[in-house]
Amino acid sequence: MKLGYACINNTLQTTGGITTNRGMRQKTFNEKGLSYVSELALQNCRDLVTIVKWNEEMKIKLFRMSSDLFPWMTYYDFNDLPDYNKIVNLLKGVGQLAEKYGQRLTFHPSHFNALGSPNPVVVEKAIKELNKHGEIMDIMGLSATVYNKINIHVGGAYGDKKSTLNRWCDNFNKLNDSTQKRLTIENDDKANMYSVGELYWGIHKVVGIPIVFDYYHHKFCTGGLSEQEALLVAAKTWPKDITPCCHYSESRREEHLDESIKAQAHSDLIKDTIQSYGLNIDVVIEAKHKELAVLNYKN
Repeated sequence: MKLGYACINNTLQTTGGITTNRGMRQKTFNEKGLSYVSELALQNCRDLVTIVKWNEEMKIKLFRMSSDLFPWMTYYDFNDLPDYNKIVNLLKGVGQLAEKYGQRLTFHPSHFNALGSPNPVVVEKAIKELNKHGEIMDIMGLSATVYNKINIHVGGAYGDKKSTLNRWCDNFNKLNDSTQKRLTIENDDKANMYSVGELYWGIHKVVGIPIVFDYYHHKFCTGGLSEQEALLVAAKTWPKDITPCCHYSESRREEHLDESIKAQAHSDLIKDTIQSYGLNIDVVIEAKHKELAVLNYKN
């Protein structure tokens, strides 16, 4: 089981200012333009190299990269950036390190990427942003497979789940080929949203993409399945030669014994054992303490 964390390395950020989330407001983007974008992207990519190397030292083999590597990335072509060649060399280096170390690198674009939205403007923006994630992975030389997944949620029910799922599948087919080959879909944490079963019949059986099983989300949206049943359903949607990837967290409310905390809030650390039910799976631990939660769990 590869265990990993998402986007931010607290240790490196606190001790050395290492981060891949440098960005700016749109006002700054409009004022400073591509030269400043390029400067920040170059720093982000340089620090991504540092994080990948640190993960290897700590024997962490799974990492979700930040979608903020390139600020406002849907507003320009990457090759228009002044530092494009330097950035490409860094990203290629990251891909080579990941292959050398046997690390699995993934993306999880924001919830704004709603392919099932009835609003064509929202869909157009989602397609652009998802394709940009695919382009970054192409530059890195990462496999155009769900091993290097780009994972999203459906994004909403919009009063009609069946129509939304149909739109989602139609719009999936408008994505670039390299994006389609990496895309996965995740179950939700609200009872009125999408369970593993609904994703299986509404998306996997239509366009064939795998389901990323989120253990904690399942507690709020079971679709009538037990945890073990839902994991088994999700796992069988993955290609036989690629290890299914899952997400895991626990209750922050229970951790802090504070009823004012939102029920869906993720814990700081992980205390229970992640149940694989005999399956070979990789798990992104979605805990607030990031890499420290992974190291604490492993120890």
